[in-house]
Amino acid sequence: MSQSSRRTIHQSVYQSVYATALDNNGYRSFELPGARPHYNPDRPGQVEHIALDLDLDLAHQRYSGTCAIRLNPVRNGIERLTLDAVKLDIHSVKAGKHKLHFDYDGEQLQVSLKDPTRSGKPITLEITYSNDHPQRGLYFIAPDQHYPQKPVQVWTQGEDEDSRFWFPCFDYPGQLATSEIRVRVPKHLLAISNGELLETIEDGDSKIYHWFQKEVHPTYLMTLAVGDFAELRDEWHGKPVTYYVEKGREDDARRSMGKTPQMIEFFSQTFGYAYPFPKYAQVCVDDFIFGGMENTSTTLLTDRCLIDERAALDNRSTEALVAHELAHQWFGDLVVIKHWSHAWIKEGMASYSEVLWTEHEYTADDAAYYRLNEARSYISEDSSRYRRPIVTHVYREAIELYDRHLYEKGSCVYHMIRRELGDEEFFDAVHTFVNDNAHKTVETVDLLRAIEKATGRNLQFLFDQYVYRGGHPDYKVSYSWDGDSKLAKVTVVQTQATDGDTDLRSDLFDLKIPIGFGYAKEEEGKGKDKAAKPSATLKTFTVRIHEREQSFYFPLDEKPQFVSFDVGNHVLKEVTLDYGVAELKAQLKHDPDPVSRIYAAIALAKKGNLEAVKALGHALAHDPFWGVRAEVAAELASIKLDQSLEALLEGLKDADARVRRSVVEALAQIKTQESYKAIKTVAEKGDPSYYVEAAALRSLGTVAASPLNGKSKEEKVIKLFREVLDTRAGWNETVRSGAIGGLSKLKESAAALELILDYTAMGTPQALRLAAIRALGAVSLGQEKPQVERILDRLRELSDESFFLTQVSVVMALGQMQTTRAATVLQSLADRTPDGRVRRIAEEAVQRVMKNAGQDQAVKKLQQELDQLKKDNQTLKSRLESLEAKAAKG
Repeated sequence: MSQSSRRTIHQSVYQSVYATALDNNGYRSFELPGARPHYNPDRPGQVEHIALDLDLDLAHQRYSGTCAIRLNPVRNGIERLTLDAVKLDIHSVKAGKHKLHFDYDGEQLQVSLKDPTRSGKPITLEITYSNDHPQRGLYFIAPDQHYPQKPVQVWTQGEDEDSRFWFPCFDYPGQLATSEIRVRVPKHLLAISNGELLETIEDGDSKIYHWFQKEVHPTYLMTLAVGDFAELRDEWHGKPVTYYVEKGREDDARRSMGKTPQMIEFFSQTFGYAYPFPKYAQVCVDDFIFGGMENTSTTLLTDRCLIDERAALDNRSTEALVAHELAHQWFGDLVVIKHWSHAWIKEGMASYSEVLWTEHEYTADDAAYYRLNEARSYISEDSSRYRRPIVTHVYREAIELYDRHLYEKGSCVYHMIRRELGDEEFFDAVHTFVNDNAHKTVETVDLLRAIEKATGRNLQFLFDQYVYRGGHPDYKVSYSWDGDSKLAKVTVVQTQATDGDTDLRSDLFDLKIPIGFGYAKEEEGKGKDKAAKPSATLKTFTVRIHEREQSFYFPLDEKPQFVSFDVGNHVLKEVTLDYGVAELKAQLKHDPDPVSRIYAAIALAKKGNLEAVKALGHALAHDPFWGVRAEVAAELASIKLDQSLEALLEGLKDADARVRRSVVEALAQIKTQESYKAIKTVAEKGDPSYYVEAAALRSLGTVAASPLNGKSKEEKVIKLFREVLDTRAGWNETVRSGAIGGLSKLKESAAALELILDYTAMGTPQALRLAAIRALGAVSLGQEKPQVERILDRLRELSDESFFLTQVSVVMALGQMQTTRAATVLQSLADRTPDGRVRRIAEEAVQRVMKNAGQDQAVKKLQQELDQLKKDNQTLKSRLESLEAKAAKG
């Protein structure tokens, strides 16, 4: 993949890019300059088998070997084959005993065949090649002067199109083949790959591992991981289930991945197809660039996912990660996407599998709250980054598609399919889809066909609205009651649409939505503790909402206590409730759905009165579900009344660490002496939860950034942050990163900046160093110009590092700044990085910085004009006083 040449960028260019990037009804376009339609290439034949024979030289970070590809031609007369091979040293190409002529430009290998192909007569290409210090595809990890404790490891990463960086191949997902990897490594190391281990051979100081994958899969799922791992063994129905981690972390491995056999059983039942591969291995590796990667039968995970006993208190993210990657063994590995544009089929289901597992392992409330946060994650990207269809083949690089539309929106779409079909038919459709397409490639239409085959239902209308176009409905819902006629009136406005929109070619959505009218039981809540689940009788009507504004009338025997819009909250949407305080209080207390209670809490907080505070405070103390209590804490902080603080201080005693974390973060928004003391107590004394402790440190910086009662707390909190940084090293540097986050809030403090800069040095534990790099952007916003220049100089130095996570952190820091020089550094990084993800977010950050810088300049100009006006006024006032004085003398 060729890099853009480095070029000088002027402010006018950035501004024009930003101006032309806005379309799609005011939403920024997903398609950046250079985007184009992508299609799978013409297929010369079916790749039947890929065999790699590699010799790793770990000491010098290089390798050599052969790649043998057996191709069964699809037609006669092909004289030339084109393979993907990037930055490899190609030594020779043979077919049988015959050497073949080839041309290689560093990106594609053009092989001239001795004889034209004959359909149905396979040929095998044997390519001898080597690679020295590879930058992508295959990664060497080793200790150095800054990190002498780093392990010696080798691992690969193929998705999306990085396998071509470590072996020659036809590198697109539409080609499925069996594969094998034979690799020579130092004797004391383990080598893990796809499929079954056929043999290991000791040869002097080396050992040769031979792995064979007999089930077909695409090149991007071929993998290799080498290291001095501890191996832990489980099994499922006689199949090995293994975990590989750095020695000494065996307990963490069990704690983090120990539910895998139960998950395999659950997904085998859920997907209607028994786990399809001979083993399932999970390998935790150092410096991994993703959270995890679902290579066929051998998932690679970041070692950052390994949790210790204290982290397990309130960390379910590792469990969700394990479930996500495992679900891919069916959706992605067994059933393979034909083209990257359809990657939502696998990523959406893997994300939805996190919801399914949460529902199975915990509660339906937990699953509903998980879905809400997935929806929020997508909506945040849609509103602040860009809007796009889930399925699109127009992009610059396929990796750009791997965003929140693909994952979180895809997950929500799967849930909407489930809501539309009902559980029984939904899972019948899933079973049909998996069984009909096992070991094959699929496109989105194949999912529609499976649904219709299994259920007779045509869901094209849902896919047209949520998959093939961007956006989602944004409902404003109001309610009134006519006591004389006993009619409830509900008015729904699709606020995302404009006046005149009439059909689905506009921004309107056409959906059937259940509206429930709630009647709580009189005795509910009496003498019951927090564990009692709210219950109410709902009289539900389903209405079709397809116009911009519609009013619905419902005859009822008596006035309902509350109205529940979209009962169960299964539709991906935004919603604003315009109800009275009484209805919102009743819904917050009695609606059985936790998401509806959260929506009621949000609407109540906007009322901003004492009655709302009392209702929210009661919910914080008594709601049975932790997610509602956590959300209520955040809403309480938005109401600037003394009673809000009182309720939040009580919330610090909550038994659930996730609620305490939310309370601490909420207290930071109040910024009083009382909130400062409460947060400081948690920060000093700590908490059983790493996350609560870290949140307290960040919040302490937020509160201390402004004087309290006319006194600055800066010196005291910096002293505490320094102590924390010196003494509280621990799991994934969560707590010390919290201290860095707290320092970044002290935007006008030179001392805070110095501390942050110290922790950007090499040798700082990676997680802490990355946090410090990111913090430079936030702390820059209040610094004097010489300090801002120091920050920019440091970020420019850091941008030269090649590690993916460092580059991402540099981009995040620069993207917060308000100077055009930050945009120059960003564009320079975008031009030279080999990684498409970094390139994209850097270019987006350029647009953001130029906008911020423009606003900053406008503010400065306004301030200058205001200062001049003050001077002019003062001059006029002086003249007036002078005239008055003269008049008095006269």
